[in-house]
Amino acid sequence: MRQRKEITPAQALARMEDLCARSEQSTFEIRKKLTNMRLPASTINNIVDSLVDRRYIDDKRYAVAFARDKYRFSRWGKLKIKRALMLGHISTDFIDEALDEIDDDSYTEILSNMLRAKARTIKEGNTFEGRTKLYRFAISRGFESRLIGSIIKNSGQNLWPESSND
Repeated sequence: MRQRKEITPAQALARMEDLCARSEQSTFEIRKKLTNMRLPASTINNIVDSLVDRRYIDDKRYAVAFARDKYRFSRWGKLKIKRALMLGHISTDFIDEALDEIDDDSYTEILSNMLRAKARTIKEGNTFEGRTKLYRFAISRGFESRLIGSIIKNSGQNLWPESSND
């Protein structure tokens, strides 16, 4: 069995500084990485405190960047983003601030476009089964039930291709 090479606190700090300089990291993620290096708890606390003091780590900044990226690139809804941040042990205040930065009009437009694209792939068309599949799809992406229902109800025929109208 291979033995792990011992890492000094200075080496661990340098690695975490490099990681934080390349991408946003949360306090929880850094603690987990340091724990995996099998460093003592006191050393981990000292390294994390040093990174926070020198603004390498900022959980609020992390939450905003995470929410923005997941919304823009992965097309996640607010509920899914919130769950992911909560699993990352981010403060609910920071989560709420990050979600507030998402533009509501753009958010609704993204959901409408996703529903329109998904509706084209549903064989059942504009039927109860088809609308249910569409609803479940949007729920799985983390969008709010009320918003999904509103778009499906108000957009109605505009979501579905012409050939599948009921």
